[in-house]
Amino acid sequence: MPDDVALRELSATERVLLATATLENLNWCGQRFSTIDVSVRPEFFHYTILDPHRGDFGWVAETGTEAIGVVWAQYLPPDDPGYGFLAEDTPEVSLWVRDGWRGRGLGRALIRRIQEDARTRQVPRMSLSVEADNYARKLYRAEGFVDVPGRETDGVMAWSP
Repeated sequence: MPDDVALRELSATERVLLATATLENLNWCGQRFSTIDVSVRPEFFHYTILDPHRGDFGWVAETGTEAIGVVWAQYLPPDDPGYGFLAEDTPEVSLWVRDGWRGRGLGRALIRRIQEDARTRQVPRMSLSVEADNYARKLYRAEGFVDVPGRETDGVMAWSP
């Protein structure tokens, strides 16, 4: 990770950052969705809410006052599941690194930080969903995420400490 980048805890008030990250994650391979889609489609919108009361947690990478990456884990409910949903007691992880900052170890640093946080919180497992051709899949595998049997076509992966 670059020396001029600092990590800090993600705040529940940072919905604009989470909306930006969600939109860019959805559009990782080209423009498929809009800001409006993220704000009105339930399957996207729930990713913009960090709710510490249900146990959600996350980290922001920033240089100066600019957020250049974020990782967050959410305990989404069964009646509003995320793409990587496994169980109500398994938080789903999302990771975003701003274009221009990728390939510098920032995503790896963020994943490792949320894994460290999960260990401290005694979280037994975390999940995520990543499309088959997404280059982030290699990072997740390298950091211990494995394909969930029966959910491979959905791109669901899980990590346990």
